[in-house]
Amino acid sequence: MAESSRGKPWSAEDTLGLVGAATAVVDGDGIVLGWTVAAERATGYTAEEVVGRPAARLLADCETAAELAAWAARARAREPWSGVVQLRPKDGPAVRMMIEASPLTGSGRTDWFVTATDPTGSSSWSPARSSVSAALMARSPIGLSIWDTDLRCIWLNSAAERQDGLLRRQRLGRLMTEVQPGNAGKAISSAMQQVLDTGESIIEREYTWQIPGEDEERVLSASYFRLDGADGRPIGVCNMATDIDKSRARQHLLILGQAGNRIGTTLDVIKTAQELADAAVPLMADYVSVDLGETVPLGEEPLQRLPPSDHGVPVFRRAGLASIHEGIPESPWRVGEAVFVARTSPFARVLFSGETYFEPVIEMSPGSWLQGDPARAKTVEDLGLHSLIVVPLQARGTVLGEAVFLRSDNKVPFSADDLLLIEELVGRASLSLDNARRYTRERAASIALQRNLLPHNLSGGGAVELASRYLPADTHEGVGGDWFDAIPLPDARVGLVVGDVVGHGINAAALMGQLRTIMRTLADQDLPPQELLARLDRLILLMTEQDGNAEGFAGPVMSCTCAYAVYDPVTGTCTMASAGHPPPAVLWPDGHVTFPDVPPGPPIGMGLMSYEPFALELPENSTLALYTDGLIETRTADLDTGMGRLGSALALAGKSLDHLCSQVVGTMAPHAWQNIGAGPEGTATTGASEDDIALLLARTRVMTSAEAAAQRRF
Repeated sequence: MAESSRGKPWSAEDTLGLVGAATAVVDGDGIVLGWTVAAERATGYTAEEVVGRPAARLLADCETAAELAAWAARARAREPWSGVVQLRPKDGPAVRMMIEASPLTGSGRTDWFVTATDPTGSSSWSPARSSVSAALMARSPIGLSIWDTDLRCIWLNSAAERQDGLLRRQRLGRLMTEVQPGNAGKAISSAMQQVLDTGESIIEREYTWQIPGEDEERVLSASYFRLDGADGRPIGVCNMATDIDKSRARQHLLILGQAGNRIGTTLDVIKTAQELADAAVPLMADYVSVDLGETVPLGEEPLQRLPPSDHGVPVFRRAGLASIHEGIPESPWRVGEAVFVARTSPFARVLFSGETYFEPVIEMSPGSWLQGDPARAKTVEDLGLHSLIVVPLQARGTVLGEAVFLRSDNKVPFSADDLLLIEELVGRASLSLDNARRYTRERAASIALQRNLLPHNLSGGGAVELASRYLPADTHEGVGGDWFDAIPLPDARVGLVVGDVVGHGINAAALMGQLRTIMRTLADQDLPPQELLARLDRLILLMTEQDGNAEGFAGPVMSCTCAYAVYDPVTGTCTMASAGHPPPAVLWPDGHVTFPDVPPGPPIGMGLMSYEPFALELPENSTLALYTDGLIETRTADLDTGMGRLGSALALAGKSLDHLCSQVVGTMAPHAWQNIGAGPEGTATTGASEDDIALLLARTRVMTSAEAAAQRRF
């Protein structure tokens, strides 16, 4: 609390500049605008006799032109002033009074707050303090008005004048019932009289105000407190009013902006639902749950239908949950669990009708919906849940689920304004949830297609030991077309393939399946690597041309990078060719890693068909690593840096091949490999990498000619 010049706390008396003294409000032209009861007692003039007339009529010694000019100069300078003057009462001789005047500046004009006191009295008032206090009141964005003990208006600031829609002269000196006839004026007068009689303030009481010339009433919120004089007796009432409609609109937009920015940051259904719950607690409710129906998959797999039980029908799966209470005692179900609801409950009603359920005060009496749901009734009673809103999550004509809002510790029931705000927020969240649902569905289809097209039972026969990993990208476009394969060849040899189709999504996965089939067909002809890639390039070019229509529009571009290697366990020779693919890595038996300088030919689908072979001898227990660029390339690191990291990751001694495969992926893409689910042959069900990752490790074995001849083709 601020301190007065005497070290005592400021009082209403200080703030208003001794309203208990004879007080008036005078405009810059010297016309009286406001008149108090104390001024009437001091001069004998009533407000009706003074307001609207020149103040100079009250001053016995203010007759000369020089004094009038001095008044005008002070008005133009807008500076506080004081002095002793002869006051002319209605009856009796003139009396000497100390006049103190402070400017009330606002709306481009200056009014004066004027007090008259006995010059021999001891007052703590000072012109500087009165000037600051009065200026603050005049400039305040809150509507301020002062009413005397007869509840007549003696002063108001510009904000109050704008709220009322009345001219200052139409309000000063009048009763509230005269300013605002009808029930509104009577209610406000009653409130101010109560404050004047008891001294107890009234805070934030709503009332309606009819503005002249406007059809709609304005909703205001007012607080009233009593003004006491130096002797402790009441001298008036101060009214502070704010426009609820405007403040609510601003608050509405602020809340929507604040909460809306926190929802839909990802294309993950669970995260989006949780963002809605977190954004609403405690801003709008004490507890929020977000439940999604059977049509919305929470992960890669759709919600399986569950049979009904004694608890009700499981039409939801909980997707988001938030509460002001630790442990969330309001909910018996956690995220991911099936939610059971009674068929007659509001929750089932909202899901099937698509309409919001609003219960400002939860009804607990017999016959209410809670009577058929004793478990929920006990929770409502135990936790003091008293107000409920259930809003359907709807987007593009589909009801995805619902969001439940409850209040407990906040004792104010949900209002109609709260309902509108919550419905708008849920509407925005529904669109984000639907986008996430569509993305999840398409991604699940792409991953399922990719998983089915990848080999499920890789085998290197007696030539090599194999291990592999595949991680789909965590991108909006979905999985890509990365693949790997091991193809049995005559004489115990094995063909090793890794490829990367351009693009993402179902089309890329489908093209990958075509390329894998074509490569297996060409490999079955026992073509050397460079010739196999040349024929693949020619076939893909022909397929692209055939996919064009009669109007000359080409079909989807079919392009990929690819590496193909053939290992002969009898000679230990590995012959390979590359179609624009990153070079393979070799982990030698002594533990060092190299990257053979395989000539990089053009990508498949370019029609150039020019590839060169590269051969090297691989001793037994050498490990050949074939991979796609998602393993080594990121937005912040180039290929050379990635290849260096890959070399370090491969050079881990004493590991089984399968363990080494996991170790390499975990080192190169730790965020993608953490907490993933493994699919067949090391394929992952989820990932968090920037691009698809495919890795194929082949540890060489050596065979004699007789062993190779004896081994059947596998």
